[in-house]
Amino acid sequence: MEAKLFQPYQIKDLALKNRIVMAPMCMYSSHNEDGMVENWHRTHYTSRAVGGVGLIIQEATAVTPQGRISAQDLGIWSDDHLPGLTELVSLMKEQGAATGIQLAHAGRKATVDGDILAPSAIPFNDKMKTPLEMTTQDIKDTVLAFREGAVRAKKAGYDVIEIHGAHGYLINEFLSPLSNKREDEYGGSAENRYRFLREITDSIKEVWDGPLFVRVSAKDYHEEGLDIEDYVTFSKWMKEQGVDLIDVSSGAVVPARIPVFPGYQVKLAEKIKDEAAIDTGAVGLITSGLQAEEILQNNRADLVLLARELLRNPYWPRTAAAELGVDIEAPKQYERGW
Repeated sequence: MEAKLFQPYQIKDLALKNRIVMAPMCMYSSHNEDGMVENWHRTHYTSRAVGGVGLIIQEATAVTPQGRISAQDLGIWSDDHLPGLTELVSLMKEQGAATGIQLAHAGRKATVDGDILAPSAIPFNDKMKTPLEMTTQDIKDTVLAFREGAVRAKKAGYDVIEIHGAHGYLINEFLSPLSNKREDEYGGSAENRYRFLREITDSIKEVWDGPLFVRVSAKDYHEEGLDIEDYVTFSKWMKEQGVDLIDVSSGAVVPARIPVFPGYQVKLAEKIKDEAAIDTGAVGLITSGLQAEEILQNNRADLVLLARELLRNPYWPRTAAAELGVDIEAPKQYERGW
């Protein structure tokens, strides 16, 4: 049986050369605190493209300065960011990888100076800042910031946009009743809590016709929080809005104990794929070619996202190919050692 991991994947007009995706991981390397691309980003991302990854999704890139997870995060809130981002896209594409960018706002988990924003004035924990509850105007401004981020992503040449709706950041905070205690049209019912993501998705779709992913935390790991069934419903709504793929992670909206083991989130991706009838990406302690192949051969997900394993081994696709008995093309410059 041919290894599915190295089969092409078509999504809209984009053809990925394989099913291997580098998951977005913050690098905290914009050292002037201006959100600009630096040499580290050029080296880090390009090396994974050389290594054979099909799609690289750039780290959480903030749509507002206030929405950074840390002051060293990359930004896309200004046209000043475009030259660096455009160069980064060119470097990755030159080495054969498709390029994605994760548009993000940290909400109450931002650690920058000044006021931070959230759906409700509830801190993440007793060590973090208490956020301001967003006004309706704050919400409109943030929706617009995501839209403008998408416009810049298109200008920079990215192939995929991923909306960061996971890990306890702003969109996730609106979705979960643990962090959203609002009494207006953005709180209460599931439909109201979803409204913020709905408006962001609609605003991005107005300016972006390429593949659109959404990363979700499909389980809150809290008895009063959301679970996979809630995210099946949300995923059906996202599909109706034109989202192409759900990148399925879990946790981090509130402090919680998470049972972690190899592939621990794959079942969540599988359930959303089956019950919402939408393509999914599986992520979370996926480390070997055989493990990735099992996920794909059994139709548990459509793409496999790797994070820490690609930090350890930029050439993981070659390692996986050897494990699965597949010959993959080497970069011309490396043929004599491949």
